[in-house]
Amino acid sequence: MKLPLLPLLAAALFAPLVSSLFAAAGTDVKLTRADDRVRVEIGGQLFTEYIFKGAQKPYFHPVIGADGTQLTRNYPMKADVPGEVKDHPHHRGLWFTHGDVNGLDFWAESNGPKQGRILSEGVEHSVAGGVGIIKARNKWVGADNALHLTDETAIRLRGTADARILDYEVTLKAPADKAAVFGDTKEGSMAIRLPLWMTPPHRSGKVQHQGKGTIINDSGATNGATWGKRSQWVDYYAPKDGKVYGVAMFDHPTNPQHPTWWHVRDYALFAANPWGKHDFEPAHKANPKAGNLTISAGGSVTFKWRFYFHNGDEKDAKIAARFKDYAAGK
Repeated sequence: MKLPLLPLLAAALFAPLVSSLFAAAGTDVKLTRADDRVRVEIGGQLFTEYIFKGAQKPYFHPVIGADGTQLTRNYPMKADVPGEVKDHPHHRGLWFTHGDVNGLDFWAESNGPKQGRILSEGVEHSVAGGVGIIKARNKWVGADNALHLTDETAIRLRGTADARILDYEVTLKAPADKAAVFGDTKEGSMAIRLPLWMTPPHRSGKVQHQGKGTIINDSGATNGATWGKRSQWVDYYAPKDGKVYGVAMFDHPTNPQHPTWWHVRDYALFAANPWGKHDFEPAHKANPKAGNLTISAGGSVTFKWRFYFHNGDEKDAKIAARFKDYAAGK
């Protein structure tokens, strides 16, 4: 029996449209504002939350991959999670800050006289072209509430069927009446704290952790050899439940000091740091100001990074090609 030609043609034409609509629905971005956070969902599934109140700096937590696997440590936001270590309580999810701005420490979290805080001044959110956009304004103050810096931050969030992307752009502005000096220290800056299962084999105190993860940079250096080295990108990946999950971070070519240094540790701290020169390079060890960056009074500087949450190792995920896309503005 022959089927009518017109319905067959209609079905053939309609099928790709239905398929594309379902694919688009799977990566739709939804942002929901609460008093202290913006919730980010992609395809109806939680990707992350931008939390801008309740701590000494804004941060993202949790960060969840395309298949629902969490790619950040829970501590200190959740204190008692089996299998987690409780070191460095200032390593909150995914965040940006620095350990020396005008002599104040914005990296650690304490109540001392040299402790800095990053306070939210305003948060806006929108969705355009399948991309979630969070725009934040913050002020960096000392224990005496004196202003040392402001920032305007734009975060763009989107997803594909098997990946998640977070673009972080921050413009740092010195007050009109004084300069802001970013001091040379390894304690910074654009960072994420990964779960313990992603780590390579390493020792924490007296405990030997038999992790199966790998850290690799653009020159092929791996694990401990990536610390303090300059690179356009670094990828941190590991197997879990029969799959491999990775987190790559890209340093934008327009950034000052590109390619940046990396404060990336085998215990799951993963940070790009453009201001750690004397800590990272033995030739400059005697000069603790070798990597200082001064923003003149009223001046500003902009940095950009991309986080790419992917499946597979750096070859499977084509990290070198994805970095080229980022550098090209894609």
